Amino acid sequence: MPIALIVHGGAGDIKEERFEGARTGCKEAAQVGWRVLQAGGSALDAVEAAVRALEDNPDFNAGRGSCLNKEGKIEMDAGIMDGHSLNVGAIAGVELIQNPITLARRVMESEHTFLIGAGAQFFAREQGINPCHYEDLLTERQYQAWKHHTHSSLTYEAKTDTQQEKKQKHGTVGAVAIDSAGRLAAATSTGGIANKYPGRVGDSPLVGCGFYADEHAAISCTGYGEDFTRLMIAQRAASYAAQGMDARQAGEAAINFLSKHAEGDGGLIIVDHHGNVSKAKNSKCIAHAYINEQMTEPIADIF
Repeated sequence: MPIALIVHGGAGDIKEERFEGARTGCKEAAQVGWRVLQAGGSALDAVEAAVRALEDNPDFNAGRGSCLNKEGKIEMDAGIMDGHSLNVGAIAGVELIQNPITLARRVMESEHTFLIGAGAQFFAREQGINPCHYEDLLTERQYQAWKHHTHSSLTYEAKTDTQQEKKQKHGTVGAVAIDSAGRLAAATSTGGIANKYPGRVGDSPLVGCGFYADEHAAISCTGYGEDFTRLMIAQRAASYAAQGMDARQAGEAAINFLSKHAEGDGGLIIVDHHGNVSKAKNSKCIAHAYINEQMTEPIADIF
């Protein structure tokens, strides 16, 4: 079976001065995941490794570099799915965890599928995942963004804030892959929306909404989470693939459905069971990188 992998570093109106950092970060993450696949590793291991690399990169809104909520805290969400077994693991509202995607993977390997907040933190300690320091996750860029949002909330109504959220950069990261055994996997991680309400959860850790994998396709989404959640965009894309569409057609069909039924924007990455990879978006940009067996190195771009 052909092996292939594609990662994303978020969608939206990405500022031009951040293009190079996002492009380089996506390429490096794709290389990390690709090395796993080339060594005969599973798609599940590859997407976890790729997303960990994105979480460790302060240029992205996941892990280190996550945005702050209204209280100035960092709450992170993540989800991972094995398309072969249909096992899934997700966490939400976790603090002081360096790599949320690995915690989600541990949940998947337990009797649980989804843990939140204090329960997820307790489980992390049981698993030997020690908490990091707040400063390990905080970046100056996100701190300044929080200060700006805090000031803006004094002068704008909530409705205006929601409209701004729908138009801003969506900093979710993710990866999807197919391995040499033909198994598909998907992973997604995020710090959420800047200045979000404490406890707010978007689509990223919700199976079928922000990520999904089965025998037909694997998908990771990035966008205005409330719309991706209610429309179940990730599972919808997999359903299109099950109907016979290839990765490009299925991804575009799902995003067209989003555009028709919602005002929020975003995008997704997808790999089908034939090893075709693609992206789709109705936002201005999506940062991504992909690689397959016909390529010597990942191609990374933002458009």
